[in-house]
Amino acid sequence: MKALVTGADGFVGRWLVARLVELGHSVVEATGGRADGHAGSLQLDLMNPESIRAIAASDPDWVVHLAGVSSVSASLADPVGAWEVNALGTMRLVSAIAERRAATGGDPVVLIASSAEVYGPGKIEPRVETDPVKPVTPYAVSKAAAEVGALDEWRRSGLRVIVARPFPHTGPGQMPRFVVPGFIERIRLAERTRAPVVNTGNLEPVRDLLDVRDVVDAYVMLLERGAAGETYNVARGEGIRLEDLFFRVAGLVGYQVIPERDASLARATDIPHLVGSADKLRAATGWSPRFTLDQTLQSMLDAEAH
Repeated sequence: MKALVTGADGFVGRWLVARLVELGHSVVEATGGRADGHAGSLQLDLMNPESIRAIAASDPDWVVHLAGVSSVSASLADPVGAWEVNALGTMRLVSAIAERRAATGGDPVVLIASSAEVYGPGKIEPRVETDPVKPVTPYAVSKAAAEVGALDEWRRSGLRVIVARPFPHTGPGQMPRFVVPGFIERIRLAERTRAPVVNTGNLEPVRDLLDVRDVVDAYVMLLERGAAGETYNVARGEGIRLEDLFFRVAGLVGYQVIPERDASLARATDIPHLVGSADKLRAATGWSPRFTLDQTLQSMLDAEAH
């Protein structure tokens, strides 16, 4: 298959491109920066209709839309920008692909990578796809809007849109502004300086944490076997308190340190408990996680050490 990956130069995008190539697919890499000149690399600006039409004209069999504002903190700093890129940018993309489909007779599958953050605060049981969507940050609001717009395109034009709601995921190569690489960076620094304390944000929330390699496997399986018009959680189904996660990372590093809450690192909008059920995904595709949490953490420590 010919796959178009937007945000191919991002954390998840790099892993997805590698996985698709490994499986024998050809990949068109749409990146936010300047195209690097190699075959199959295109520049994408989600606020530029001409750029989007050029991407759509690559006529892929599969599209995985990863490009956008990817963190809550970035969206809080620029809520309008998050909406413009994540919500309106997604609408521009699916509209252009639908127009191209009508003109050429193609029939691509379009996977929209949303976020479990759209669920917002709620029950402590694993979230299911039919639960209410109650986003509480600009990031989550923009992702929820992108879902609604993309699925509206499916209903109106027949474009085969699938929505994935991944729960938090991590792995080698993730930036330190995210929780696990942030823990690793701060604990390593404390180890080097022999500091007894590490500043952290709120460690009370419970999160369902996946390996990025398991997430990209789920995306590929959804492209192959997912149903158009449907939404699928990508989740482990188990929660861990961030405090326990902190101490697990410290244990693997081999340096015992005390976390100390820093108000500047905490968010008032933190969702207390966010764990998902992947039963629907599993039933549709047979997917299940390949990596344990400790395997993921160790792979990150090993990569960071080199």
